[in-house]
Amino acid sequence: MTDNKRVTNKQILDKIDALKVGDEGLNILAIKIVSRMTKLRAMEDWFSHVSSSKLSWSTTYEDLQLTEEENALGEAAKLMTLLNMFQDDEAYEKCAIIKNRMDEINKILKKGKK
Repeated sequence: MTDNKRVTNKQILDKIDALKVGDEGLNILAIKIVSRMTKLRAMEDWFSHVSSSKLSWSTTYEDLQLTEEENALGEAAKLMTLLNMFQDDEAYEKCAIIKNRMDEINKILKKGKK
């Protein structure tokens, strides 16, 4: 049932019956599921509200006052994405350039851990 194929309600109920969790266990599980779904919806609403606000789009990285380590982590994420793209395209010269930049970022990150 975990391979993203369509599943019928009967199949789901048969699996639950096989687990022998009983009505009390199902009620507890249902409460947990609804609670998590509610939290996810609230987070989604919050993110949608914040990301569409004028303040979020007018704020620059300088306004965030990121530390050197935070900047380095952001740069590392960007470089890793580019490295994966260039590897897929077999652009090995670009990979070498990215690797050199990653080495510099790693020095900054190691310095921050000391």
